[in-house]
Amino acid sequence: MAETLNVELRDEFGKGAARRIRAEHKIPAVLYGHGEAPLHLVLPGHETALAARNSNALLDLQLADGTSHLALIKEIQRHPLHRTLAHLDLIIVKRGEKVEVDVPVTVTGEPVAPAISVLDLQALTLSVDALHVPEHVEISVDEKVDGDQVFAGDVTLPEGAELVTDAELLVVAIQIPRVQEEPEAEDAEGAEDTDSEGAEEESSEQE
Repeated sequence: MAETLNVELRDEFGKGAARRIRAEHKIPAVLYGHGEAPLHLVLPGHETALAARNSNALLDLQLADGTSHLALIKEIQRHPLHRTLAHLDLIIVKRGEKVEVDVPVTVTGEPVAPAISVLDLQALTLSVDALHVPEHVEISVDEKVDGDQVFAGDVTLPEGAELVTDAELLVVAIQIPRVQEEPEAEDAEGAEDTDSEGAEEESSEQE
C-alpha cells in the first residue's frame, strides 16, 4: 500500500537552500523517470522518515495543484554523523509495470547446533510488480547442518517475483565456528622458555 505524502515543488537550489529546507524539518528530493522532466520536491520530514524505514517504500506524492505521482525510493542520502535523511532520489512508477529492486534477505530459524548461519548476500535483485514490492525475502535455516548452503536460485520468492540476481550466488552458508589459535599465548610461552634457557646458561658460566 502506498504511503501518501503532501509535497511541495522546490524553486530554490544549492547547498544553502537545502540546509534551509532541512532546518524546517523537511527533506529535499528529486523525482524522475518515464521520460518526464525531473521534479525537484520538498517532502515532509517526519512522515518521509517513517516511510523510508522500508527501503523500497511506495509513495503517493500529492502536489498542491492536484496532480499526483506514484514513486519508489531509489536512493537515500543521509547526514554522515546524525544519519538523518538529507536527500531522496525518487523514481516514477506506473500501475501494472515491473521494476527491478534490491530486496533485503532475512534469515529465520536456527540450524542444528553448534552450527550457525552466515549471511553472504544481504539482498536479492528481483523483478516485481511496482505496486507490490516485498519488504524482504525470508530464508529458513531450521534443521540445516554444517556444510549446507542456500544459493539465490534455491530461494522461494514472493508470488509474481522473478529473480534477477545470478542464481548461482551463495546467499546463506551453514557452518560450525572455527576456534582461532592465540599466537600471543604461544609467543609468551616461547619467551619464557628462552628466558629459562638463558638463565641456565648464565648459571653454568658462573659455575
